Amino acid sequence: MRNLLLLVALCLSFVKASAFDRTLRVDYIFSGNSNSAQISLSRMSTTDGWYGRSVNMDKVPVKGNGQIKMVDAASGKILYANSFSTLFQEWQATPEAKSVTKAFENTFLLPMPDAPATVEITLFNLRGDISCRYTHPVNPDDILIAHRAKSDVECRYLYKGGDPKDCIDVVIIAEGYTEQEKDLFYCDAADAITAIQNHEPFGTLRAKFNFLAVASTSGESGISVPRENDWRNTALNSHFDTFYMDRYLTTLDIFNLHDILEGLPYEHIIILANTDTYGGGGIYNSYTLTTAHHPKFLPVVVHEFGHSFGALADEYAYAGEEDPYYFKDVEPWEKNITTQFDFRSKWQDMIDAEVPGVGLVEGAGYQAKGVWRSAEDCRMRTNEARGFCPVCQGAIEEMILFYTDNQ
Repeated sequence: MRNLLLLVALCLSFVKASAFDRTLRVDYIFSGNSNSAQISLSRMSTTDGWYGRSVNMDKVPVKGNGQIKMVDAASGKILYANSFSTLFQEWQATPEAKSVTKAFENTFLLPMPDAPATVEITLFNLRGDISCRYTHPVNPDDILIAHRAKSDVECRYLYKGGDPKDCIDVVIIAEGYTEQEKDLFYCDAADAITAIQNHEPFGTLRAKFNFLAVASTSGESGISVPRENDWRNTALNSHFDTFYMDRYLTTLDIFNLHDILEGLPYEHIIILANTDTYGGGGIYNSYTLTTAHHPKFLPVVVHEFGHSFGALADEYAYAGEEDPYYFKDVEPWEKNITTQFDFRSKWQDMIDAEVPGVGLVEGAGYQAKGVWRSAEDCRMRTNEARGFCPVCQGAIEEMILFYTDNQ
């Protein structure tokens, strides 16, 4: 009987811990340069419904370039934790950051606590050391935490694996599509979903996902290309030439992005850009952004989703790369590349088991030397690859199960 009562108590504890019914949106400004970082709170708001995970709430799936944690103020219990990467941290490694200080918007979705809590954000530098940490209180009775209504943007489910509270909820949002191009957007979004589900393990585990297409409209068709002095009036003000790299396509309007999605069931974001110019970008637990009408659209959207959802690193290298992102005495947190500093934490077991196609191939993480990948080719390396390599497939499957299974 005592064991039965203990089991009941544990079950009730889990239900209470996972029974959040509101989302707390927290907007921050990350600012600094190559040598400094600062985090500032911009605003907090709340909407009905919680569509994030309800399992593994106090853990992070990977270290990431940053982490956010919400702790109950009275007990010290971790209510929610997650990891992420940001465009700000990427920018800190650029030449511009050596002479300029900039600010970037960042938004995080947390379960709304029912009692006072504390939120802590930690950023890591390229070596994985803490570069900045910021803590602030959250009081659910705070009258300045605005309750915001659900967005009235047009949207429709293109694939639904189950209840939003049980599945991984992905929104696909239109960028650079006018009112007259909504049907085109829905077709492009359907193609993106098919491409993702045609790759393992997304195909086998498709029932664990929902895909909601959000038809946000732009004043002009197309996407801004600064190098051509071509600036368009679009919903998210995205543009090519991020960090002066021709094909790097991003948006800096993060607050506006989440305004459009306010109250919708989502935790991961894919942005489709209405252009045939090649490019894209994927930032872990922030967004995927890719062009929808280039011939390489389908492999690129899957590749970028590998970044934003799967927390995977790029497996290609640039010739003559001088500024390293990875160091020989630090093991990358991404699961698909290694410096061999701590290789046993990666895919050593797969090599020992002689898994076909798995080995050590030098050249990854933008560096020709000193960083290794597991296979000759992979979706995280080229657009011509047949799919994800076994190591990437395993990492993605672990991520899916982290979100949906009580491990």
